[in-house]
Amino acid sequence: MTDRRFAIDENSIDVWLAFYHEIEDVRLLASLRELLNEEERCREPRFHFADDRKRYLVTRALVRTVLSRYAEVAPKDWTFSSNDYGRPRIAEVHDVARGLSFNVSHTRGLIALGVTRGRELGVDVEHTTIREVSSGIAERFFAPCEVDALATVPPQRRQDRFFEYWTFKESYIKARGMGLSIPLDRFGFHFPHERSVGLAIEPELGDDASRWAFWQYRPAPHYLLAICAERRAAQAPRVVLRRTVPTVFDELLALPVLRASP
Repeated sequence: MTDRRFAIDENSIDVWLAFYHEIEDVRLLASLRELLNEEERCREPRFHFADDRKRYLVTRALVRTVLSRYAEVAPKDWTFSSNDYGRPRIAEVHDVARGLSFNVSHTRGLIALGVTRGRELGVDVEHTTIREVSSGIAERFFAPCEVDALATVPPQRRQDRFFEYWTFKESYIKARGMGLSIPLDRFGFHFPHERSVGLAIEPELGDDASRWAFWQYRPAPHYLLAICAERRAAQAPRVVLRRTVPTVFDELLALPVLRASP
């Protein structure tokens, strides 16, 4: 794979997608493992299932190799810290990466990594068929407006609609950097039109819905990807999607936007 650098500014968001089931070459996996630090290499074998071990390995290698496309830091040399809520971020020792931020999400078969500069960012990807969802889950975690709207969806579409809400909600709390300390039932999404999405936030959360822009894509038939990004100007940033196998190849993806903020 070419080592060319990618320039990214405050008007851009790059999202890298890795379908890790495609990586079967044990030599490639071994070379990716060499990019990890000692703590990461020790953690990998602690996962009981082989799929979880591979997903962890590829996720850590993906973060390191992709960030090195934007700053002159070798993949092995990246160090990370976390905020008070446990969200990972680039350690301050990397002056050449100042302003660069990332967010990662993974599900069965797919890893998504978002990269931007000078703005908060959250991404969430979900496999929509590996588990059945119930109305009870929605009633526990969704805002009342979402629960009511979900009940009106035809049964054959309800599973997919559940994950439309879920991925948007996860992307929002990840962009806030506060995780599940934000009650999921205190903010809700609605779909005014077929390809649009709106956000309503209860005042107690101390946030303004107009601060955020959202996008949703379907990277493959059984996956949903949602992106939440802080607005820094009147115009929302541009999203670029890429498919990659770390250290091997990457290619641009031209996926239609399922839903986006006005």
